[in-house]
Amino acid sequence: MPDDFERMWGDLAPVGLSRASGGYFRQPFTSPERELSAWFVEQCETRGLRVETDSYGNVVAWWDVPAATGPGVLTGSHLDSVLDGGAYDGPLGVVSALAAVDLLRSRGFVPARPIGVSVFVEEEGSRFGLACLGSRLAVGSTSWSDARSLRDRDGVALGDVVEGGSSSLLSSVGTFVELHVEQGRDLVDRGAAVGVASEIWPHGRYRFEFTGAANHAGTTRMEDRADPMLTYAFTALGANKQARLAGQRATFGRVSVEPNGTNAVPSRVTAWLDARCSSDSGLRDLVAAISGQATERAGRDGTSLAVTAESVSASVSFDPALAAAVAADHGVGDWPIIATQAGHDAGVLSAAGIPTAMLFVRNPTGVSHSPLEHAEIADCLVGVSALADTLERLTR
Repeated sequence: MPDDFERMWGDLAPVGLSRASGGYFRQPFTSPERELSAWFVEQCETRGLRVETDSYGNVVAWWDVPAATGPGVLTGSHLDSVLDGGAYDGPLGVVSALAAVDLLRSRGFVPARPIGVSVFVEEEGSRFGLACLGSRLAVGSTSWSDARSLRDRDGVALGDVVEGGSSSLLSSVGTFVELHVEQGRDLVDRGAAVGVASEIWPHGRYRFEFTGAANHAGTTRMEDRADPMLTYAFTALGANKQARLAGQRATFGRVSVEPNGTNAVPSRVTAWLDARCSSDSGLRDLVAAISGQATERAGRDGTSLAVTAESVSASVSFDPALAAAVAADHGVGDWPIIATQAGHDAGVLSAAGIPTAMLFVRNPTGVSHSPLEHAEIADCLVGVSALADTLERLTR
């Protein structure tokens, strides 16, 4: 099993890698991501798994056992990345799922329920802007009529790159278990290689459009300007302060400026806020406070502001009994049960009524969504064993 995991991890390592930054560019329906998807199908067929796809590009491969009946237990994750992302976010869950199937077979285990391995598309929202898009479409929480017109930064519509329509891919799924690299330092502080999720914080993406008046950077007096960049800058600083005071999270990580000239006062600044809080009411209050301050500042700057919620995900509490069962004694005591501030396909499936659990593998630095994202191979192998144990417990 260790050789299989490391061999598979080596297969993925060069795909979509930027030599300049050391990060990954594996955006949905681009060549690197499609290469990984083809690799996954090949791996599944090599193992004799039955591969199913839907019209959105999601894939599930089933381990068919004649005696296996009832709702299936699904595991897996995603293969796409954020822009200039790390190697582990998503692919670790896919490779670990295949390795867990290998480990169960090497144990001679025969599941009484079907076991499936999944890959959901566009989990990061890095191309079409809506996180967990593939799983949202698969469970029906986002409709194809709404999703098909989503456009990437080049203006390409989702409906132009994928057929779309409907999905029955999850109709036989009774439980979902996702393994993921931890995106924080909780497990490092606890000295644990693996943890189990208790909940996902509510989070959302909000588009702030600041509009002013383009003008000459040299000839326009400072007091005569209607500069949306100033309003944006104040808003970014205000968001940081509001989040710190509330103990929550607020990030402006993407900005578009028009006309984007060095010697011109901008006419428009569009910025995207990522906000995450420990409660749904806290998220509403934080975004309202940031928007209120921005609107007030716009009035003083002579600019205008429009705020649009592009996606909002409510808090998700994973099934406590299932989490406890997954965390229960693995020969080294129980795995710790921890909350996560990051969104996952597991949250979408849980919200759709599918009993769901998550396993996290320790991240020694806590850095994620960055080329510095990392997990030690030894911890990854502990994660594979923990996932295999979990699948065995759920399919005995």
